[in-house]
Amino acid sequence: MTMEHTYAVIMAGGGGTRLWPVSRKEKPKQLLPLLGQETLFQDTVRRLENLFSPERIFIVTVEEQAREMHLQSPEIPEENYIIEPSPRGTASVVGLAATVLYKRDKDAAMAVLPSDHFIRNRDLFHYLLKAAFDVAANGYLVTLGITPTHPSTAYGYIQQGEPLNGSYKYPTYKVKSFKEKPNEKTAQKLLHTGDHSWNSGMFIWHADSILNEIDRQMPDLGNALRKISAVWGTEEQSGVLNENWQGLKNVTVDYGIMEKAERVAILPAGGLGWSDVGMWSSLFEVLLPDMSGNISTNSSLHLAYETHNTLVYGGNGDRLIVTIGVDDMVIVDGGDVIMVCKTDQAQKVKDVVEHLKKHRQEKYL
Repeated sequence: MTMEHTYAVIMAGGGGTRLWPVSRKEKPKQLLPLLGQETLFQDTVRRLENLFSPERIFIVTVEEQAREMHLQSPEIPEENYIIEPSPRGTASVVGLAATVLYKRDKDAAMAVLPSDHFIRNRDLFHYLLKAAFDVAANGYLVTLGITPTHPSTAYGYIQQGEPLNGSYKYPTYKVKSFKEKPNEKTAQKLLHTGDHSWNSGMFIWHADSILNEIDRQMPDLGNALRKISAVWGTEEQSGVLNENWQGLKNVTVDYGIMEKAERVAILPAGGLGWSDVGMWSSLFEVLLPDMSGNISTNSSLHLAYETHNTLVYGGNGDRLIVTIGVDDMVIVDGGDVIMVCKTDQAQKVKDVVEHLKKHRQEKYL
């Protein structure tokens, strides 16, 4: 297919609370160099090179993050930033981006991509997107599924159904069902069925296809988007956007649209080298450990004595962190906070953030 009418939409407004105490309100995880020299946001933009020109990359984010993103990737035009007044879930984000693109180009097809993922195999990623755009051209809402490597309880799952009819260049299936994040026993079962993928949160569709589904399933959002579209690019844009945005329900695109949509397809992707960098323990999947399984990153000076399978992150270049007789731990130096936990407890960092909110310890958030 020709890529003339294709666009990338990067969703970049999240908070990344599971990567506290480094990911904070002022600088969430996508704006941080968690995996190397570049931030996750910069890495996401670089990943799109040779597939989308900067003029065809759009960013949906909140006002307080947009300035930093523009500093990090100045090649993307400022007018390509779509500012959501406040977080209202990914259904609203997707709808707003589709509305803006459809007004610009009635034939627009869009790849919706989170700003905080890691993908090692860029060539396969490009191939998958091109293949997905071919499927989307037939009116399908397409998602990329990640072939599971272990029984994860951290991701939702998508069950594939029958192969899709048509001469597509990559194996493509109808979606049979979406499943919420499972418990350990269910995750084991889903892994062994062989027909389930992890829900990557990456979607490909034509702007008019997703807008039609929004009208059908979320008419209140559809009505709001029509009002916003009518004034987009005029002096009334900001006022009408704010007025209509505040009353929207906070709904994910998975729950609000995808689960009940009629034409949904999945491309199961093995070999992408994908991680959503969702919590500290996921860095073990992405960064290369030493011979003892230890990872030391982002300026940490780490003296590991009889230490195994332990992540030490952060701090300034002068601070030496010493571990003795420590196994399977995560140690994060966040400057004003030091966080230590067992690797298999890393998902509970979000609970700590909720505790701090509840007890109004805002300075640590």
